[in-house]
Amino acid sequence: MLKEVLIVEGKSDTVAVKRAVDADCITTGGFHFTRRTLQNIAAAYKQRGIIILTDPDTAGENIRKFLTQRFPNAKHAYIPRDEATANDDIGVEQASPEAIRKALSKVRTLEINPREEFTTAEMVALKLSGGADSSKLRDKIGAALGIGYGNVKTFVRRLNSYGVTREEFETAIKNLE
Repeated sequence: MLKEVLIVEGKSDTVAVKRAVDADCITTGGFHFTRRTLQNIAAAYKQRGIIILTDPDTAGENIRKFLTQRFPNAKHAYIPRDEATANDDIGVEQASPEAIRKALSKVRTLEINPREEFTTAEMVALKLSGGADSSKLRDKIGAALGIGYGNVKTFVRRLNSYGVTREEFETAIKNLE
């Protein structure tokens, strides 16, 4: 059983997670948090720690940001969009048990004082911004590093905030080739 409690969006996400791992889950019910849900998340955060595992879409990112502001030491797991898409729908519930386990094996924690190791200019030079395939490349590297998908600004922020090392980054790029 996972020590931390997983925070997911809905009941179907909980079912998908339980097919993959033995873990306790708290569902947010989307972005409409009840006071009780926030109290349950706060209790789990204090007692066991939490891992935020939201859908790789805009709503999921908004929920993640909301929770991160309230629970800054929460851990984060990301399922790549292509591994969380089925039947024209995207979400944790669409992911295979293997995709969920893989995401949980790459859990990251935000650093209180993000570094300034990576820059947008560097992403342009590496063709991770401004090119025809830049979005796809960032998506693949984000999946390899466990930081999820994002536009170039979000991608650079995550590289710096999740403590990705230069070596990890360069290895992820080399593995694309």
